[in-house]
Amino acid sequence: MLSFLLVVLLGLASFTVSAAEENTSEVENVLVTASRKQQTVENLSTAVSVVTKAEILEKNITLYSTCEHHLLPIVGKAHIAYISNGTVVGLSKMNRIVDYYAKRPQVQERLTLQIVKELQEVLNTDDVACVIDAKHLCVNSRGIRDIDSSTVTSEFGGKFKNQDSRREFLDYIKFDTQF
Repeated sequence: MLSFLLVVLLGLASFTVSAAEENTSEVENVLVTASRKQQTVENLSTAVSVVTKAEILEKNITLYSTCEHHLLPIVGKAHIAYISNGTVVGLSKMNRIVDYYAKRPQVQERLTLQIVKELQEVLNTDDVACVIDAKHLCVNSRGIRDIDSSTVTSEFGGKFKNQDSRREFLDYIKFDTQF
């Protein structure tokens, strides 16, 4: 009977340690995520002031994510533009934002919005646009198994809500740039 009690107590002790480890792990994940977000923002804080009101576009940014519903890959291209209000960021910073938000399980609609919101905050302007065109392997490999379809999402802020600015952005995306 004593040995049974010892086994139960040891089991409870290991359960308590496991629960504490899980909670610690959860806290560490929150801290790592917050730290990673801070590093992303710090990297973007290298924004510089310039005298321009030009539209700046980074297109065909390769995107790899995971569908949060089916845990299958999402593969596509993101196209991002902003109209500077006197501040610009390095072009690779736009790629880093896409990569940062795409690394977690996602839905494409939220990803598009997160990219726009992050750039609006960093650049202190509403004039940001993003279009993502991606293949969802959950559509391609299960259920309907449609291998030819892709999903396009867009978010337009500030001046990009104006038809002319939006049209200019969408026309730039069509350029077939090859080197």
